[in-house]
Amino acid sequence: MSGLAPADVRGAVARAIERHVARPGALLPLLHDVQHELGYIPAESVEPIARSLNLSRAEVHGVITYYHHFRQHAPARHVVQLCQAEACQSRGAEALATHAQAKLGCSMNSSSPDGRFALEPVYCLGLCASSPSMMIGERVFGRVTPQRFDQLISALDPGDN
Repeated sequence: MSGLAPADVRGAVARAIERHVARPGALLPLLHDVQHELGYIPAESVEPIARSLNLSRAEVHGVITYYHHFRQHAPARHVVQLCQAEACQSRGAEALATHAQAKLGCSMNSSSPDGRFALEPVYCLGLCASSPSMMIGERVFGRVTPQRFDQLISALDPGDN
């Protein structure tokens, strides 16, 4: 999703502003809409959002940087989230995270050198009874071993690993 045309960014931001500008507390839902449509919140979107909500650019930027959910850069093709909550920790999440970092060639909260994968910690995917769990994109997986992790990653882009 990188390399968005300026018109695409302006259009996504304008649509989000139109949907939310009149509602109280519009900033968070507006930011969610922009990220949902573009995959991240481009720096050039901060000023029009701030202007439309009568906020400073610093206030908008502060909200974007405060919440870990918001991305300021185009995401990797595959976002891999590993649960780090207590139930998953008790069932091997730490070893799984170590394996995932070695397999993908990146640390938590970063992307693989080829830009294919981003590795992110999350703190509960709701599969506590099936821990450790992980999410790839919008798909959630339970009882993930290092071997199953490798199978799931290999299945994403056959021949491209």
